Amino acid sequence: MAADAATVRRLRVLSRVIAGVRKNNASAKTLWNVEVEAPPPGAEEAHRILLTTAGLSFVADLTRTFEHGIQELYRRRAQSKCEFADGRRLPAFRHGDNSAASGDWRVAPVPSRLTNRHVDLGDVSPADIDHFRATLKADVQGIQVDFDDGHCPTWGNQLAGLLAVYRAVHGTLEGAPPITECPVLMLRPRAWNMSERHLLVDGKEVPGAVFDFALLMFHCGHILAANRSGPFFYLSKVEGAFEARLWNEIFLWAQDALRIPRGTIKACVLIENILSSFEMEEILYELREHSLGLNCGIWDYAASIIAKFGDRKEFVLPDRNKYVNMEKHFLVSYMRLVVQTCHRRGAHATGGMAAFVVEGDGSKEKLIVDKVCQAKLQEIQHGVDGFMVYDLRLVPYVNQLWECAAADVNQLSVIHPALVVSREDLLQMPAGGVTEEGLRHNIAVAVLFVFHWFKGRGHFFYRGCVEDSATAEISRSQVWQWIRHQVCMEKTNVMVTKHLVKQLTTEFVQQHPFCKADVTKMQAAAEVFMDIVTRREFPDFITTYLNQCPIFWHFQRV
Repeated sequence: MAADAATVRRLRVLSRVIAGVRKNNASAKTLWNVEVEAPPPGAEEAHRILLTTAGLSFVADLTRTFEHGIQELYRRRAQSKCEFADGRRLPAFRHGDNSAASGDWRVAPVPSRLTNRHVDLGDVSPADIDHFRATLKADVQGIQVDFDDGHCPTWGNQLAGLLAVYRAVHGTLEGAPPITECPVLMLRPRAWNMSERHLLVDGKEVPGAVFDFALLMFHCGHILAANRSGPFFYLSKVEGAFEARLWNEIFLWAQDALRIPRGTIKACVLIENILSSFEMEEILYELREHSLGLNCGIWDYAASIIAKFGDRKEFVLPDRNKYVNMEKHFLVSYMRLVVQTCHRRGAHATGGMAAFVVEGDGSKEKLIVDKVCQAKLQEIQHGVDGFMVYDLRLVPYVNQLWECAAADVNQLSVIHPALVVSREDLLQMPAGGVTEEGLRHNIAVAVLFVFHWFKGRGHFFYRGCVEDSATAEISRSQVWQWIRHQVCMEKTNVMVTKHLVKQLTTEFVQQHPFCKADVTKMQAAAEVFMDIVTRREFPDFITTYLNQCPIFWHFQRV
């Protein structure tokens, strides 16, 4: 009976798509148990174009079809958090007990526009229309069109970002090249930890991942597919094979509903959670028809270790600026395992994003470029097929790096057959301590992230780097962990306590120019930061916390 109902709903959505219904429906009163908020000032056009009766029906039907699977995802996450928190177990590989580990299977071939994955531009929030337009003209292979780490999901930003993608794909974005001539759009919907509070289906907020994916597919899927330019996705914060299987089922449903051939969607999974590093092969297997490989990142990945095992003293992570980098054993092991797993199965393996921003005179610029190229050369030597940079000014240098360091459009032939990575390799914390400078830096990044969210921005620049939710995650996670375990700092032997962190936070706020420009938001950001780093239970994601924080939404209304 349930299957029949699901089929009826699918046919209903398909009939609306075929009919091309494009009626404005701001209140959604004609849709069954669907409530959507009116547009904020300036977003009326986006609301009218995107949130049509047919578009909302597609979102609602996808939500209802996968309600059980989504709830099971949340249940599994809650269960594993409890099991890891009390020390009952650690993650383990699933050797020999699943289909993924056996057989000579490979992921499906990717289309021609995805064979070369050398350089993507990262953290590109399409709500920042000028930056988004500039990236569309860049000499890179792809653009991480970001609704997650580098994006702040206010109602206005969400509608503006989706409309910018819509116009780029439909060829109506002023000053942008045709979709076949610009870099491929690697669309990054929000992760499962976020919800869209402005759209309710059956009285519940729609998951942010569903809202973003459904509207991008509904409005852009056909044109991208017809032009062999998508739809292609980055999938954030996936915690294992079950979640990959859920995404695969969503892909199949969406392609069937929109009459797009199965396998057209391709998705790269970001391995930015410690649990997913133990199920890489299983993740590829679940998505083998739609896989665009796996991606490495450093700060979300490191923060996830604190999120899962932070109550345990053996997992205290030292000062990240001084002691944590991609040369450390646990991160080298992680990257090599990503490369080996992907290439054995014919999938691309890509590295993380260089966050440095080129600034200053010629000598300072050279130092930044050299530092980025040296780090990325090491990733190339590990066998990655590509990586990301944020700053457009770095593009010529990393393109030249690829020309000199690699002979082909990818390194799929690079396999390390003798490589063996154990659980101990992935969980070996680097040696080192905590410095006052590192503590102050973490406080600054986390407080400024909250402050910029209050202003509706998902990323900002600080000390020559772009900072986003990934760096905010590791920053606030380390401060929470250092307070929890009463870690003493190097040189001074002063203990990290709530009192010390509050004192340093107050000093930072009082001295920062933003405090003079916007005292209310800056002081509120400091208070929110102190709450996050002193909670008894570790907040899983800083963005989830902020998305549920009344003061954040208050600042969006004033």
